[in-house]
Formats: sequence, structure tokens, C-alpha cells
Amino acid sequence: MDAFFVEVERLRRPELRRAPLAVAGLGGRGVVSSASYEARRFGITSGMPTAQARRLCPHGRFLAPDHRAYGEASQRVLAVLGSFSPVVEQISVDEAFLEIGGLQRRYPSPVAVGRAMRAELRRQTGLPASVGLAAGKLIAKLASRAAKPDGLLLVPAGGEQDFLHPLPVRALWGVGEATYARLEELGVATIGDLAALPRDILQRRLGEAMGSHLSGLARGQDDRPVVPAGPAKSLSVEDTYPVDLSDRAALEAELLGLADRLASRLRRAGRAGRTVTLKVRFGDFTTISRSQRQSGAIDTAHDLYRAALALLERAQVGARPVRLLGLGVQGLEEVGSPRQLGLEEDPWSDLQAAVDRVRERFGQEAVGPARLSGTGRRHGESWENMEGLAPGC
Repeated sequence: MDAFFVEVERLRRPELRRAPLAVAGLGGRGVVSSASYEARRFGITSGMPTAQARRLCPHGRFLAPDHRAYGEASQRVLAVLGSFSPVVEQISVDEAFLEIGGLQRRYPSPVAVGRAMRAELRRQTGLPASVGLAAGKLIAKLASRAAKPDGLLLVPAGGEQDFLHPLPVRALWGVGEATYARLEELGVATIGDLAALPRDILQRRLGEAMGSHLSGLARGQDDRPVVPAGPAKSLSVEDTYPVDLSDRAALEAELLGLADRLASRLRRAGRAGRTVTLKVRFGDFTTISRSQRQSGAIDTAHDLYRAALALLERAQVGARPVRLLGLGVQGLEEVGSPRQLGLEEDPWSDLQAAVDRVRERFGQEAVGPARLSGTGRRHGESWENMEGLAPGC
């Protein structure tokens, strides 16, 4: 999808079409998540600090991200793709691979499939998409990138090396900062330079596995199949804060908000999990994580919050300033799976279900945590101190 977050926002606010627009964190440490092609002409790129982007384009428009809207749009996109082929591998919220070999009887060529797909995406979702067509996943991905914005590119079988070799070597999967530095020492700038190096030299310099992998990709060798994704194995949420947190009460409040957001995601997905993980990134960018397996699968904010507090104790944060907190659940299973029964009644599941019903009817901000109200933080998705719950509509 092209500038996906930006284009979803433009569907809701047509007056922003053709304007330089970025979806970005608006706090002091915010970064750009998505930039329109008009904004990119000023040098704005994804991952750039918002403050820098504002300096590059003072008259540009900047919007805070709405990940719920992007998730819903992503599901609509996947539904369209699934109507073309049952073999769809989603690799991010706005990108997927399709196996289209089974469409030969319906369409005269791969290009015809790509054109029909783009037209149907535009018709059903209102969003632009770029399509890359190739015999392998790497070339298809790079072709889709070359086709942007709102285009289509076919790299025919046998033409992979002609397409690949002029491209910068960093376009290859697996070439990060450290690998690029080693390749640069060998005089490698393009994928063609990499393909010209003997495989054994790459294996000695990069390790046997990585050397073989990159050598094959540089020659267009990529026989990985399209693998439809199974059910999610984990779910997580996290927040980066504009000002480092060091107060214990503030950390607990943030964990409360994260627990509620994660519970909402779990319950919408009909999943519960057995292992809770806390992620903490300190002001110096040191990152730690702590995990704990629960006695049974959990999906309520109350249970997640209790687990998060226990993990915070184990993390021994002390007075160290915290830049980021994250909360995740692994070992997911369907909510209908058998659960171990407790000896006492558990009112929290019923309460969570009531909150779910209120939010489904009136929106996420219809009910929220009394503990977090009035703090000036945008946590309409969060609720209450679980030991004194007082939700209000």
C-alpha cells in the first residue's frame, strides 16, 4: 500500500489530499510513521524525528496516528487480496505476498492480475496500492517498491539479475548496518558488486549462513514459498514517552493503560494468553524484559495489570528514568479453550465483558479508568485501578 497511514487519513479528511502530510508522534520525541509523497519532496522520511520534519516542511500537516483505523483498513485490504488468492502471506499492516499461479485460467497474464487487484483495492477501500510481479518474493517486493507510487511492475522470469544488479546492496533483506559495513570494506556498493564476489569470500567474511544467503539473493535465487499466516502467537502494546518517567505512581498508571489496551485487543481477537512479558527501555536506551507464565490463560485488564505490577517489581527499575514501556502476551489460545477452574468466583471477566459492550456501542472513550482521568494523557482506551474499579460512562 502507498503511504498507507497517510492515505487512510485522507479518506477521512479529503481536504488533506495533495497537501504535504505526515502521520507522526507529536510529542518531543515523536517520529514520522508515514509521509505523503508531497511531504517526501521536502526530504521527510519514515523514522525521522518529527521536530526535524517540521523544520524541513513548516507548512506541512502533521497528524497523530490512529492505529485502530489503520488496523481496520488493513483487514479490508486483506479481504480484497483474499478474494483473488487463498494463499496470502501478510508481512506487515500494509504489505503482503500472494501466490497467483492458480489464476492462469481466469486472467491472461500476471500483469492482468495485478491491474485487476489494484482496481479492486481502489474500488473497495479507496486506497492506492503498488504491485510487484515476479517469480520470487525478494524480486516481487523490490518491484513493488520500484513501482511506487500507485503503479505496477513486472520482472519477468530470467530478467531478475538485470533488475537487481543496479540496485544498492542495502535493498537486500538481511543487509543491516553491521553487514553493510563489512560489505563496504569489500568494495561492494550495488547488488551486482555483491553477485560478482565468490561465495566463499562472503562466507568467510559474513559467516557461512549469511554469506550463502546473500550470495544467492544477489543472483536472484529465492525459492521461498508464500506461506499463509496462522493464528497470531503473541500480542503486545507499547508506548514511548515524551518525558522519561521515574515516579513509581506514573509507571503504574502507564502499565494500567497498557493492560487495558492489550485486553481490548485480546478480546476482539477472541484470544487469551498464558505468558505475560514486560518490556522496559530506560533513558539511556538500555532495554530489558521480564516474563512470567500464569497459572491459566488470561484476557482481562485486571489480570494483565496484576501480572505487569509483579514484573515491574522483578525489573527493579528503581529511580532509573524510563523511556518506553511495553506489555505483551504469548502462548495465545482461543477463548473457548478449556480453562482451569478456580475455587473463587471471578467477577473480572464479567466486568470486562460489560466494558467491551459499552465500548462497542459508544466508542473506546465511553468508559475509562478513574485513576487515569484528568491526567491529560490520551488514554480513552484505558481503565481503572483494578482494586477499586469505578468505570463511568
